[in-house]
Amino acid sequence: MSGGVDSSVAALLLKRKGWEVIGMTMCFNLPDIASKKPRCCGIQGINDARRVAHKLRIRHYVVNMQKILQEKVIADFSREYLSGRTPNPCVRCNQYVKFEALLKKALALGARYLATGHYARIAGVQGTGLGVQKYLLKKAKDKHKDQSYFLYRLGQQQLKHILFPLGNYIKQQVREIARKAGLAVAEKKESQEICFLPGADYRAFLKNQINAKIKPGLIIDRDGIILGQHQGIAFYTIGQREGLGIAKGYPLYISEINARNNSITAGPKEEALKREFLAGELHFIGEPIKKKVALKVKIRYNHQEQKAWVAVSGSRLKISFKKPQFAVTPGQSAVFYDKNTVIGGGIIEKVL
Repeated sequence: MSGGVDSSVAALLLKRKGWEVIGMTMCFNLPDIASKKPRCCGIQGINDARRVAHKLRIRHYVVNMQKILQEKVIADFSREYLSGRTPNPCVRCNQYVKFEALLKKALALGARYLATGHYARIAGVQGTGLGVQKYLLKKAKDKHKDQSYFLYRLGQQQLKHILFPLGNYIKQQVREIARKAGLAVAEKKESQEICFLPGADYRAFLKNQINAKIKPGLIIDRDGIILGQHQGIAFYTIGQREGLGIAKGYPLYISEINARNNSITAGPKEEALKREFLAGELHFIGEPIKKKVALKVKIRYNHQEQKAWVAVSGSRLKISFKKPQFAVTPGQSAVFYDKNTVIGGGIIEKVL
């Protein structure tokens, strides 16, 4: 329970179905960027979750997950930006924090499932024997809120112990349920921030974490001609247009970040359009891809998945879009869909 309307309504729906529900809120002791003093991430969220739990008459626990967040998410976040890649910390948080460490805590309390307010669906597929043989991860009913992209690294053993009560609801319905139930969070605004990035300012966070390792370098065009200077590759991402400080007479977009020579390549928008890339660190919900197959591929959360060929290339997959896509970014996750079902995904390693 984050203290938001989604997780609050998820708890409410389960309580109405007759489940014994226990509220768990994660707490992270993170430094305040301005003061550098420790702060507990989401104090307001914790208090809101506690009030909802009291309203629902359920037990409520606050669990400190700082160590696992630091080791698995924040450290990786800093390393990736320093290497010229753009990570997705929410994918790793789901993989290691919510649906590994928190799931273990829930099961240790005697819970049968860990339920969250994610907008996604889990479907069981009946096998030839008794009971469910395989679980599928599917898109939510609300296509505008679907969060299956962030969940592609879940496995069968996790999915059998997870519930997504909001998967068949749209956001407006969720808010209306909260209103009718008299939940104080019914009108609470959604937070779009990453939990450890106050104000969503990742550059300020990186300065606080790894400033001594960040070095300025050159901005060049694809022919190697110097266009200007950057403040450190950690502060830039593929497809970025703002903040380059170069007057060229036409918009410049970052098309490549080279950590080896600490340079950034920029040019017209068409140079940031790419058709093929390699993905590694692969994970599949069910059976892995073993032959060339046509799927839809999503290369970042706000990207509309596109048709592509996905083929095995050694220990990686080669993805070939039918049409070039803007800002294919190393470090981001590429997630593969067959209609509404998540097949799996991997980390974009090299743009071809």
